[in-house]
Amino acid sequence: MLHPPGGVVGGDELHIDVRLEAGANVLLTTPGATKFYRSTGALAQQVQVLSVADGCTLEWLPQENIFFNQTHSHLCTRILLEEAARFIGWEINCYGRPASKDMFTNGLVRTRLEVVRDGTPLLLDQLLIEDAFALKSPGSFNGYSCFGTLIATPVSPRLLDLVRTLVGARDNRQLVGLSLLDDLLVARCLGHYSESIANTLRSIWAALRPELLEREACHPRIWLT
Repeated sequence: MLHPPGGVVGGDELHIDVRLEAGANVLLTTPGATKFYRSTGALAQQVQVLSVADGCTLEWLPQENIFFNQTHSHLCTRILLEEAARFIGWEINCYGRPASKDMFTNGLVRTRLEVVRDGTPLLLDQLLIEDAFALKSPGSFNGYSCFGTLIATPVSPRLLDLVRTLVGARDNRQLVGLSLLDDLLVARCLGHYSESIANTLRSIWAALRPELLEREACHPRIWLT
């Protein structure tokens, strides 16, 4: 998916509506990061609704969202699954641009991630990052500036153990947590750079894909450009 300006500025409202029907199997990604630029106060919004019908598979693998210093942004992602739908997806959010030493010190970012199956909520995450305090607080990001979430369903306890072994073998100075809510896997990752978080989530996706989707893991070529 290509958003021609490559970013979202104050006053923009971008809607992405994805609907899979009649046995569709789709992998969606982006050619580069989505940038939420500095704002003088106007709100930048992006709303993503992903609907997956019975018997369909959606892999939602966008590259990272970068929230520039002094942005004022809302990002909402709703994943609507029917009973027999399969899904693997992630969201990677980077606050500021650590590689350029342009840290997130002022601004406001509100994110919301929902997963619903047949009208029943499975996951509801809401996060408010306001100025630098939330990034520095031990009760929040504890000094990290990037946060990634991967969700996948249906996942068995055996697949959860496989992912735990994989994550435990990685030594990349990140914090990774795994939860299984019924058959919904939730993997969360805190790190200093979006690239390292992306590599961790891609390794989890590659481990899950053969058994969950009965397909070998093959990275989209656009990730290499």
